[in-house]
Amino acid sequence: MKRYRPHILVVIALAIVLSTGWHGALRNALTDLRFAWQSRDASGNVVVVAIDAASIDQIGVWPWPRQLHAELLHRLEAAGAADIAFDVDFSTPSDPASDEALVKALREVGGSTILPSFKQPTPNGGAAHVNRPLKPFANQSWPAVVNVAVESDGLVRRYPLAERLGDALMPSMAVVLAGQDANRRPPFLIDFSIVATSIPSVSYVDVLRGDTAVLDRLRNRKIIVGATALELGDRFSVPNGKIVSGPVLQALAAESILQGRMLRWTSDIGMILGLGVICLLMLYSWRRVAPGIRVAVLIAFGAAVELVAALVQARWPLVIDTSLFHIAIIAYLTAIALDEIDFRSLLGRIAESRFHRIAMSLGDGLVCTDEDHRITVWNPGASAIFGFTPAEMIGRPFGTLCAVPADGDARPSMHDAAHQALLVPGGAVVIEFEGRRKNGETFPVEASFSGWQGTDGFQYGAILRDISVRKREAERVKYLAEHDVLTGLANRNALHAGLAGMIADADRKPREIALLVIGLDGFQQINNMLGHSAGDRVLRAVAERLRIEVDGKAVVARLSGDEFAIALDCAETGDPIAAFAERIAHAFEAPLATGTRQHRVRISIGVAVYPEGGHNADDLLSNGHLALSRAKATRRGSHVLFEAAIRQELENRLTLESELALAADRGEFELFYQPQVRLIDGSLVGAEALIRWRHPVRGYVSPAEFMPVVNTSALSERIANWVMETACRQARAWELSGNGVRVAINLSPSQLQSGDLAHAVAALLDATGLSPSLLEIEVTEDILLHDESRVLDMFKRIQQLGVRVLFDDFGTGYASLSYLKKFPLDGLKIDRSFVFDLLANSDDAAIVGSTIGLSKQLGLTVVAEGIENRATADFLVSMGCEEGQGYFFGRPMPAEAFETQFLAAELGAVSAA
Repeated sequence: MKRYRPHILVVIALAIVLSTGWHGALRNALTDLRFAWQSRDASGNVVVVAIDAASIDQIGVWPWPRQLHAELLHRLEAAGAADIAFDVDFSTPSDPASDEALVKALREVGGSTILPSFKQPTPNGGAAHVNRPLKPFANQSWPAVVNVAVESDGLVRRYPLAERLGDALMPSMAVVLAGQDANRRPPFLIDFSIVATSIPSVSYVDVLRGDTAVLDRLRNRKIIVGATALELGDRFSVPNGKIVSGPVLQALAAESILQGRMLRWTSDIGMILGLGVICLLMLYSWRRVAPGIRVAVLIAFGAAVELVAALVQARWPLVIDTSLFHIAIIAYLTAIALDEIDFRSLLGRIAESRFHRIAMSLGDGLVCTDEDHRITVWNPGASAIFGFTPAEMIGRPFGTLCAVPADGDARPSMHDAAHQALLVPGGAVVIEFEGRRKNGETFPVEASFSGWQGTDGFQYGAILRDISVRKREAERVKYLAEHDVLTGLANRNALHAGLAGMIADADRKPREIALLVIGLDGFQQINNMLGHSAGDRVLRAVAERLRIEVDGKAVVARLSGDEFAIALDCAETGDPIAAFAERIAHAFEAPLATGTRQHRVRISIGVAVYPEGGHNADDLLSNGHLALSRAKATRRGSHVLFEAAIRQELENRLTLESELALAADRGEFELFYQPQVRLIDGSLVGAEALIRWRHPVRGYVSPAEFMPVVNTSALSERIANWVMETACRQARAWELSGNGVRVAINLSPSQLQSGDLAHAVAALLDATGLSPSLLEIEVTEDILLHDESRVLDMFKRIQQLGVRVLFDDFGTGYASLSYLKKFPLDGLKIDRSFVFDLLANSDDAAIVGSTIGLSKQLGLTVVAEGIENRATADFLVSMGCEEGQGYFFGRPMPAEAFETQFLAAELGAVSAA
């Protein structure tokens, strides 16, 4: 079989070429090359009268009147032209006079003119349309077909002798022009060795002018009239990269006929015989003759065959197809090359060279061993990792690189790992082991083992990486993922995981798990006064004290800025959880040392205990924070144990906040007005605007229930601004009706904290038109504790507008008496807590009397709240109080009721209702 393998290869190559038709392209190329090697001139018997660019320039845009063609016929007849063929479309009528002139000319020249017919494809891909000369023209001329076939490569090579149009067989134009018989022979190959430029050509316009020299060239010549101008588009591609016009192509076909050069392919018998000779020659000489001689014989045989084919084509109208000869020769040359080259050895050397280049350029270590695990390849990457040179390692066992495991386990087996690699997708197994450097240092190594069958037996390879840096980074990433960077304590994630683990254990063995959420009291002041660096030192000291207190029996974590947590199994402490929490709180009674400073930091603790305080880690964290919030509000410096009531209170507050937001959107708030009177005669001096909430289900809701929530929610500023605007508009309405009622409103802290209150008051007065003296703003003393200088400046500007400013609930806040001196005030309101027992409590009477006396000395108006009887009112008058309000004079009421009771008529005195 090996003996006949080259010949089988050749047969397969020929079969593939024949089945695909590739030899046709080679045959055409060889024929075209022979045309280029040998050239011949045209006989001169065929002349082209060219419709060229010069003729179009002088005569005008194509198509021309057929009267010109009639005149051209007369000129050609007069010049003695033998036969005349028009390669022009005469299938459609034009101007009747011109058509008649052409018919007359055709008749007068004796009816020997040839007119074209041609097939034209339809745009929709249907049957081709046949264009014939008009019947009057056809009756006076010879018919001829001008169609030519364009081959798959876009070139025209063959020319038909005739073509069937309808039921009749019509000869081609070149056949009629050459006077040949149009029988049923197949198309012939045009001889393109005839130089197209040697075909005589004259300009259409020169013939029309009757140029004598031009007409003399036409005597006894066969004439083809057609378009050669580029803009008329009648162009064809022919062999050897040339493009010719339609008339010239017809002329080349006519010349091929006239010169006996109607080329035809030879039969396939000669080709088959030639292929047989080549095969027999190669069969005989394959093992008897040296490869070089066989190559020379094949090349010489191919050159001789091609030379004979060129000579035959030049001498006779025969084209010998040598394509399969050359393909067979190329196939045999390839077979000789494949037979002589040891491809396995060559590919092996190429692969080995490529492997060596890759191995030496790898940044990772690459080590290969033989089947006895002795190192055969050691690249520079391995030297960089282990410190050994190639000379020190080649031939040594691979185990030299492995450190003896501290736990006594066996070293990794390259044999096992490599054989395992053969069984997994990808063909590699990655393991880690402890490596040993030349200096004795051990380090983690990642090895990717593989194995393969080599020429010298089974071989092994390993790509080695020093992963000590990666291990350290992984440990650092793991540490950062579980610990707080500042304090080194566990972070929230680690605490959550620890809690979850404790709860899972408690499910198996029932016991309590406690979570203490710890907050520092007043830590923000340390940051503000001493800076964040000092704050960080305090946080580290707190973390260290917590660590000491739990003594490894609990998980200590930092949750956020100044919040910490302790998660513990209550069975580990030995104390009740309340006692443990108090011990942690008392531990911070001693100052914290941070460098040269000592800080006293109190802590508040919220405690949540599993399972009552939460069934999972998230619940415990959430409830612990709620308990901490309660501790900060009620028991600073101590602890609060979470109870369901704490969450219920929060949920109630959230529900109330949601209802208040809906109330603001729906307009459920109203303003009631409580009268303020002059105590000496009971005359009306003003009214205090008080907010009320008409709930769609509960009716009127007490301000004591919802105002604390409003004042600490995001709704505070919105509702306070609504109160001020509504009260101002109501006061302005009363002012326009002739009742100058001074309206007092209570200021919300949120109105001071956002924006410029003085500017807002001025804009509101301008928008409503209210006289500033009819607006009174009541402010509580504790507002002054926040940004004192800014607040004082703002109220000075409000007072400059003409608006009155009063201290509300005086005596119950945090302000000192010095505020009465520097704060821009117009009066004080004595809180109802001092007025209610004024007659029975001498201490209250002393406080009220002192306040009234001090106010008079400072020039301030005094308004007493909570007057509920005449005796109290009379006693306040005797003490010098000028104004008052209370149920004795009138309860808070809607604006309409207030107008009816106090503004409908002049009030001489106010009596109890």
